[in-house]
Amino acid sequence: MMHIGLTGNIGSGKTMVCRVFEKLGVPVYHADLEARRLLNTRIVQQALKELFGDGLVDRSGHTDRKMLASMVFGNPARLQALNALIHPLVEKDYLRWRGDRQGVAYTLQEAAILFETGWDRHMDQTILVTAPREERIRRVCRRDGVSREEVLRRMQHQWDEKKLEDRAGFTIHNDGRLLVIPQILRIHESLVRPGR
Repeated sequence: MMHIGLTGNIGSGKTMVCRVFEKLGVPVYHADLEARRLLNTRIVQQALKELFGDGLVDRSGHTDRKMLASMVFGNPARLQALNALIHPLVEKDYLRWRGDRQGVAYTLQEAAILFETGWDRHMDQTILVTAPREERIRRVCRRDGVSREEVLRRMQHQWDEKKLEDRAGFTIHNDGRLLVIPQILRIHESLVRPGR
């Protein structure tokens, strides 16, 4: 069984691409969703309190992600501290998850910062989802209800798409011109039947 990493910058369409792979029967681990889940565990909330102080947990017991984001984005030291807390936990969870998957040709791990964190070392192959910068900005503004400036601020923390393309084994162009599903099917076929 192979393990494939899927990445792409904010607004590129990773989630939509993963849905297609899931329809093809590929198990997908969503690293960003699992990181959000882990933010609501007591052990992480206690560590967040030690790092950033009180007030990050709301009355329902959930970590206030918007408040946390406002505290770390634009503050490299705080962002690094948060990443140092969350990334090892997600990595351990992912390795446990993929160990539980049997009888499939490959698994897929979706991670926005696959290369930046070095998680690609666990992968047999990688897939990059790309989209034009302005299209990504538009999508995120619409999806998250945030300003262009907020999206640009988030983008500052991600690698340039050219750098990502240089590292990725496969690239899916989600630019609105090329059909995405045929690109996914070609990659899927090459992973299920390597050498054909």
